[in-house]
Amino acid sequence: MGEMFLLEEILNSTTKYLIAQLLVIINRGDYFVKFDVQKNPQKNVSLYLQEDITVARDFAKIMYKEFGKFLSGIVLFGSATKSNPSPKRDIDILIILDDIRIRFTEELVETYRILTERAIAQVDPKRLHIQSMRLTAFWEYARAGDPVAINILRSGVALVDTGFFDPLQTLLDQGRIRPSDEAIWTYFTLAPASLHRADQHLLTAMVDLYWAAVDSAHAALMTVGEIPPSPDHVADMLDKKLYAERHIRHRAAKTMRHLYTIFKKIVHRDIKSVSGKDFDHYRKEAQVFVDEMKLFIEKRKLG
Repeated sequence: MGEMFLLEEILNSTTKYLIAQLLVIINRGDYFVKFDVQKNPQKNVSLYLQEDITVARDFAKIMYKEFGKFLSGIVLFGSATKSNPSPKRDIDILIILDDIRIRFTEELVETYRILTERAIAQVDPKRLHIQSMRLTAFWEYARAGDPVAINILRSGVALVDTGFFDPLQTLLDQGRIRPSDEAIWTYFTLAPASLHRADQHLLTAMVDLYWAAVDSAHAALMTVGEIPPSPDHVADMLDKKLYAERHIRHRAAKTMRHLYTIFKKIVHRDIKSVSGKDFDHYRKEAQVFVDEMKLFIEKRKLG
């Protein structure tokens, strides 16, 4: 019985001692686990020249001071990278506006425009190129994997971030932002239209070659006192008034007639496309023709 009492006393004493030591530790604050918190370096800063980052940050500070929480983010991106050290390079900045908590009114939009232009003029009006986008629009582009948003996330540096841009960059790095089927087909459907425009540009360029020949021929005929009644008479008048007098070569009149024929076929949709090879050929022919008209005009002036 005495041994049990002695054991109980020892346990009570030990418990009291441990509790006392614990209180000392708590009062000192030593119970906290101490460790270093290491932050990830800001992504993509090394891609840009320091002077461009400084300009961009100066602009961002002014904008944040003016608008504060109206801004969801200000991002440096685009051509102002170390791979483009040209002194004329643009500094592209995207301003992302919070259209979730802030209601856009005409007065607000106009104030934003005026103050943004003033900030640009104050920092670097020649190189700052500012684009603005609503937060909901940027989020939709990023969610769909739109190439515009993807490129901004891939190369951008957040100068102001309310907590959405850096996470999106991380998701992109982890391969968790992928183009949607809708975005893929939306961009693909642009391709045929672009090809069609390319064909139309070549046809328009062919028409421009014709008018270059007509204008230079008109000027040459005017030096001998002749004015063609209409463009379709130019080739005949070159034959009768200039080639007949051996002022120009027969090839020039032939080129004029050929370009006129092609022009009419394009206008009447008989020719719907022109190959790059054919355009290069006619471009050289038109250049030779214009040079010959110029030479004739200069000789007449000297004569």
